[in-house]
Amino acid sequence: MKKEKTKKEKQPEVSLEALQAENERLRAENAYLKKLRALVQEREVFEHKKNRK
Repeated sequence: MKKEKTKKEKQPEVSLEALQAENERLRAENAYLKKLRALVQEREVFEHKKNRK
């Protein structure tokens, strides 16, 4: 016998301002990670070229 849910699970209420702040933080983190990835790739290319000589 299965138990049926009679009540909806309550979602935590989050304000629009909190969501916008989190979105802004995540966008900044994403931009940082993209720049970091580019720098790491640049270093790998440099090291590869350096080792070929």
